[in-house]
Amino acid sequence: MLTLYYAKGSSALASHILLEEVGAEYAVHEVPIAKGANTEPSYLEINPKARVPALMTPNGVITENPAILTYVAATHPKAHMLPDTPFERAEADALCAYLCATAHVAFAHLLRGARWADGTEAHEAMKAKVACNLHDCAKVIETHHLKGPWAMGDHYTFCDAYLFLMPRWMEKAGVDVSGYPKLAAHHDAMLHRPATLAVMAVHGI
Repeated sequence: MLTLYYAKGSSALASHILLEEVGAEYAVHEVPIAKGANTEPSYLEINPKARVPALMTPNGVITENPAILTYVAATHPKAHMLPDTPFERAEADALCAYLCATAHVAFAHLLRGARWADGTEAHEAMKAKVACNLHDCAKVIETHHLKGPWAMGDHYTFCDAYLFLMPRWMEKAGVDVSGYPKLAAHHDAMLHRPATLAVMAVHGI
């Protein structure tokens, strides 16, 4: 049995979607960040980073979406969520790394500026750059990481669950995803998958 620790509306949505997609046997445990549950000692024992998602496995805890996604895909081979070749696997990993280390960080400056700087003026300056930075990220993804209709082409893989978050970040930052037709089409395709809809209902979105 796997247990996913998540917060509603957080980036844990990606790992949650993939767990549902592969038909995993799993439970969920909500960590309401708005109530400070992520900093309580009981959760810090699970994830000292005080972030979500975290996945409890029979071998221990895995944190970070890219690691959780690849673990879920690798441990459910019948779902065929891993790309077929080492190069394609590296391409999928590169997309997940870009979403985690660049796109998500760019979006986080909208609401989490206190992680990087103190003072209202600094926070407002960071917020002012979010839309521009997400435009830049969307261009890179649209041009170099999204083959269509799915990230890796004709076959849905583990990175598609993560890519689903990108238009959501863009919308919250006031960036029109319609300017990126492949991203928009990918998002629409995700919304037609039962696993996506089931998980969104749990997250209340």
